Amino acid sequence: MTLQQLKYFIEIVNCGSINEAAKRLYISQPSLSAAVKGLETEIGSELFLRTAKGIGLTADGTEFLGYARQVAEQAELLEQRYLSKQPSRRLCSISTQHYAFSVNAFVNMVKKNGAAEYEFTLRETRTYEILEDVKNQRSEIGIIYMSSFNSKVLGKLLKENRLDFHPLFTAKPHVFVGSGNPFAAKAFVTLEDLEDYPCLTFEQGEYNSFYFSEEILPTVYHKKNIRVSDRATLFNLLIGLNGYTISTGIVSADLNGENIVAVPLKIDDTIQVGWISSNAAGLSQIAKAYLDELKAVVREYGAELDEI
Repeated sequence: MTLQQLKYFIEIVNCGSINEAAKRLYISQPSLSAAVKGLETEIGSELFLRTAKGIGLTADGTEFLGYARQVAEQAELLEQRYLSKQPSRRLCSISTQHYAFSVNAFVNMVKKNGAAEYEFTLRETRTYEILEDVKNQRSEIGIIYMSSFNSKVLGKLLKENRLDFHPLFTAKPHVFVGSGNPFAAKAFVTLEDLEDYPCLTFEQGEYNSFYFSEEILPTVYHKKNIRVSDRATLFNLLIGLNGYTISTGIVSADLNGENIVAVPLKIDDTIQVGWISSNAAGLSQIAKAYLDELKAVVREYGAELDEI
């Protein structure tokens, strides 16, 4: 087993494709395939599942990735210290539900990164796709929420896919409304107050189950409901239509201006936001740096961290 083989393996995971990895590594696809096959033969385990749709990691491959990343990072530190080599291109991918604080943390992480070259990915996407991204190592970290309604179903899926949920903070439900909304200055609102206003939710595609909803209380009937696919559109509709959405109460004035206001929703329930990761693969230093920024942003907005 060589360091080069480990770097090849990591690059394939990062690209999600042997062909794309071969292009980035400036080697032929057959040579890269042969190197991976040799690695699998040496360790006696298949690392990749090869299907008509592409490749994914096996359970052994996911575990192997954690060790491979650690070895590659330590080798790079040695090269920088004793061979005066420049740091390699930094890579990191994060998948998240549509939270502004996730973006805030990403911005802070990138600003502090300091690498001459990097390739970072931030995916604001659907709940099921976040689970798939982390399961298949397209992302190291996923940001989702749990509630009394969805925790059993999501917990079962996380366990089946060897993913761990790490609590970040617990929030009382709030509604986001435009600053010109009649409820913007209220101390709190009730569901009855909101029944004549458009309720805005994030659509979940083919996995449009109540359990994958990004909004708490997904089974509550709304006379007016609008589904959107991105956060900018949702915020525009909050303002333009006097609509509302239910979320954590953390709204970023830095990213969204002063046009969006969070108002407490009078209801006996909570939202626990956390991050998920593979329990078989360790996190890169960049992913750990992102988590540090995520916790700092949450604290900045006044939320108390759940983690010990």
